Amino acid sequence: LIYCYRKPKTKRAKRFLEKREPKLNENTKNAMLIKGGNANLTVTEVLKDIYAVKKPFAVLYKRKNITRPFEDQTSLEFFSKKSDCSLFLFGSHNKKRPNNLIIGRMFDYHVLDMIELGVEKFVALKDIKNSKCPEGTKPMLIFAGDMFDVNEEYRRLKSLLIDFFRGPTVPNIRLAGLEYVLHFTAADGKIYMRSYKVLLKKSGCKIPRIELEEMGPSLDLVMRRTHLASDDLYKLSLKQPKGLKPKKKKNISHDVFGTTYGRIHMQKQDLSKLQTRKMKGLKKRPAEKSAQDGGAAPKKSKSA
Repeated sequence: LIYCYRKPKTKRAKRFLEKREPKLNENTKNAMLIKGGNANLTVTEVLKDIYAVKKPFAVLYKRKNITRPFEDQTSLEFFSKKSDCSLFLFGSHNKKRPNNLIIGRMFDYHVLDMIELGVEKFVALKDIKNSKCPEGTKPMLIFAGDMFDVNEEYRRLKSLLIDFFRGPTVPNIRLAGLEYVLHFTAADGKIYMRSYKVLLKKSGCKIPRIELEEMGPSLDLVMRRTHLASDDLYKLSLKQPKGLKPKKKKNISHDVFGTTYGRIHMQKQDLSKLQTRKMKGLKKRPAEKSAQDGGAAPKKSKSA
């Protein structure tokens, strides 16, 4: 098959293609939330609440899609390319696997890894009558439990959750903007997801007193099936372009106290050519000038 490249005819199409081009600094990862062909009310509410948490970097598909990601991934890859999403959350429900969620990510529009989770308990956003955080708030992520560091599947799940909920990369942080916490706990073979709103109270000093107020959604999850990428493919997906790697600085060293020392290489300086302050006492005499010029006698001034 021969594919011919066609130039965009409109400025809008040109901007659309430029947005999807490879960049040194990637765009914020978008997520697509998809309902399976037999999704029940619980799974639908979970997808809606996670979409509310993830907005505006998410796309919610309201129609049901009859697909099984662990058996056939072509439909997920099609939707990923169509909506330019590298993360996905698929919800389904059946007798064998009730209240099922599959969270995963893409690499080059192909499924990299995905993990199947079962929802055992769910408390929706609307069930907790508290004030909510505004849309697009970047959350603080907290992980508790040794399983996130010991078990390879839990370690990959932690990486997946960080990718899914981290939001945009910001250069600066404002104290008042730290108002949303997502807490994940791995204990007794389950993963507990809780979300809190940060309240800054008066403490009588410069640093405020911090209180956490549960906001929702709240999920009790259990791990079911996993589809993890091979070590070589996972290492390839983490590879950074050369433009992002910091350049090595020569002749710079640090001591134990963190002080930076730099070494400068200079040529030997000729002190006879050193520019000094112009003073009468430092001016060269005619005899010295003639000696430097090769013994030539100084010119006599014309008599009036």
